[in-house]
Amino acid sequence: MHIPRLEASWQARLNDHLNGDMMRHLDQFLIAETAAGKRIYPPSSQIFAAFAMTPFAQVKVVILGQDPYHRAGQAHGLSFSVPHGITPPPSLANIYKELGTDLGITNPGHTPFNDPLEGKLAGWAHQGVLLLNNCLTVEDGKPGAHAGKGWEEFTDAAVDEMNTTREHLVFILWGRKAQQKGRMIDRTRHLVLQSAHPSPLSAHTGFFGSAPFSKTNRYLASHSIAPISW
Repeated sequence: MHIPRLEASWQARLNDHLNGDMMRHLDQFLIAETAAGKRIYPPSSQIFAAFAMTPFAQVKVVILGQDPYHRAGQAHGLSFSVPHGITPPPSLANIYKELGTDLGITNPGHTPFNDPLEGKLAGWAHQGVLLLNNCLTVEDGKPGAHAGKGWEEFTDAAVDEMNTTREHLVFILWGRKAQQKGRMIDRTRHLVLQSAHPSPLSAHTGFFGSAPFSKTNRYLASHSIAPISW
């Protein structure tokens, strides 16, 4: 598995990180893991799918996840999303529940922006929702297996670039790891919404009832930015 080239607008912003020792070591790690027979998700061509679907200038909202789903056929490069035809994992099912409670939406992700070949939340990505994981790869059946291998440094750089050069973005931080990443975000320039993770283990401790979708759209509208068709 080789790390592919990043979408052009992000490549220009993150070029130093992409060409640095960290990314070379990460690429070598993934190649070695694959050579050892380990199954890595998502497929290499989809590692940077979130960036490809949401170029830098189009970002309005960032939803931060932890790492990709770790079961076969689930991960496709967008945090919390799965391909069409795959049963929503529990976290995504809870996101759908909150979306229904918050906005009354019962058919989420199925907007005019959505390509049925791209996954359940691709319609959000095409409207400016960057669906970014903290780590961009994972080993089959081993959540968190690629933590500490270099992805965090890269995704920190992506968040920092948005934080310092854009204004009036919405950062949605679900769970402890996402909130740790949010420490660098300037709350005077951006809206930060944080709650418990949508996992069944924590959703009832603050995720349900947090109304992130309506809060996001109200903030965007208050700054004359087109809201998201969730």
